[in-house]
Amino acid sequence: MTPPTRTRRWPAWAFLAPVTGYLVAFYAYPLYRNVELSLREYTVRSFVQGGAPFAGLDNYRTVLSDPTFWPTLAHTLVFTGGSLAFQFTFGMALALFFHQHFPLSRTLRALILVPWLLPLIVSASTWSWLLNSDSGLVNAALGVVGIEPVHWLTSPGWSLASVTIANIWIGIPFNLVVLYSGLQAIPAEVYEASALDGATGWQRFWSITLPLLRPVSAITLLLGLIYTLKVFDIIWIMTKGGPTGSSATLAIWSYRLSFGNLLPEFGPGAAIGNLLIVMALVAGLLYIRLERRQHLR
Repeated sequence: MTPPTRTRRWPAWAFLAPVTGYLVAFYAYPLYRNVELSLREYTVRSFVQGGAPFAGLDNYRTVLSDPTFWPTLAHTLVFTGGSLAFQFTFGMALALFFHQHFPLSRTLRALILVPWLLPLIVSASTWSWLLNSDSGLVNAALGVVGIEPVHWLTSPGWSLASVTIANIWIGIPFNLVVLYSGLQAIPAEVYEASALDGATGWQRFWSITLPLLRPVSAITLLLGLIYTLKVFDIIWIMTKGGPTGSSATLAIWSYRLSFGNLLPEFGPGAAIGNLLIVMALVAGLLYIRLERRQHLR
């Protein structure tokens, strides 16, 4: 006779099987293939027919010794850091604003979610039109106040800032939604008690809101970091990483090596992708460590 505990386990395994199959098929296997690609010398022929020779860490050495690596890494860090800082700041400000529950707050909050709901190709194309040097709305507005047109997408000095601005605009609604949910979870009695003690609004923000929102803020920044590191479509549609690589990130470089050349370099391209995974993994491990410290206090 089957033990009762074993009988109870079968439904649990049955529910876990689809999720496990999904994770293996769409996460574990692609990750394995990417690692395997980075450790072999693949050509178009060997990619289709197999038989690529083992290269060890040569593809990683090729990437790290390439003169393009350090400027591209710097662009990635600037793009990611600038996007996270402004997305979080504006998202927090809007979350606090809508937390006041004024008339039409729900309607306005829904409208602000539009950038997040639009397909990225639509958002990127819209920003390309807005920042066009000759017929863009932004330069037209600058001309009204007497400022010379700016070559937002075709100037090496402005291209990275332009794609960063577009990415900030797209990411603000996500920060708003998550931080607003965190604010809703803070008991109103805490604010009432601080008001009775004579605390100002700024003091309540620094002493109550920010500390109680720390777990939500941490996961918001972590998810934003992971998403921003792999941003490709916005940059590719707006500037294709140019001009002269001034807005190219590691994700753009990986795509160019793997698919943007007549002779694709699948190994180095996969190696760059794995470096991005390592960067995201390090951020995730730091988040777990910080959370453990908070729980131990």
